[in-house]
Amino acid sequence: MEKIDYKKQLKQFYSGKVGDMLVVEVPSHNFLMIDGHGDPNTSKEYIDAIQALYPVAYTLKFMSKRTLGKDFAVMPLEGLWWSDNMDDFLTGNKSNWNWTMMILQPEFITNEMFEAAKDDVAKKKNPKLIDRLRLESYTEGRAAQVMYVGAYSDEGPTIKKLHEFIAENDGKLEATNKHHHEIYLGDPRRTSPDKLKTIIRQPF
Repeated sequence: MEKIDYKKQLKQFYSGKVGDMLVVEVPSHNFLMIDGHGDPNTSKEYIDAIQALYPVAYTLKFMSKRTLGKDFAVMPLEGLWWSDNMDDFLTGNKSNWNWTMMILQPEFITNEMFEAAKDDVAKKKNPKLIDRLRLESYTEGRAAQVMYVGAYSDEGPTIKKLHEFIAENDGKLEATNKHHHEIYLGDPRRTSPDKLKTIIRQPF
């Protein structure tokens, strides 16, 4: 059975040259999603959200392989981040951040499969925030993105340059539904901070 790798199929959205800023048009995709608020480094809610998200993602993978005969690699963790003040992203004032953590799902993952996977995880592990998890389509549209390598805490200058790039392309950052987007291509548990790869994206 061939394993589908959506990072390769969607290469333009999940790769890039470090520091090379470009404009992309991101189509609709389905995601497992869960919302929260606060500093991800200190928030118990953030930990609880991740502990609900990953088990369902892997349950859906194995369910698809078993029932549909379709195997796929679980996609990287992604985060939408926003605040009432966009400067919070430049100053690192993470306590004011709102977030949606999410993992892209193949189009053949149905709501029925999602509910079954969620019920299965609830019975086996009962993550605290399992009821807040949802399967939802997200359309990002036109966005600027850049590959960043380094510690998450040092992203500020790159984000500032991305915002400047957007302004140069006649874009604005006023729409509250166009959230700062990060795609985490590295595992912070296994990779040193200076080598972590992150796609930083901002729709405009």
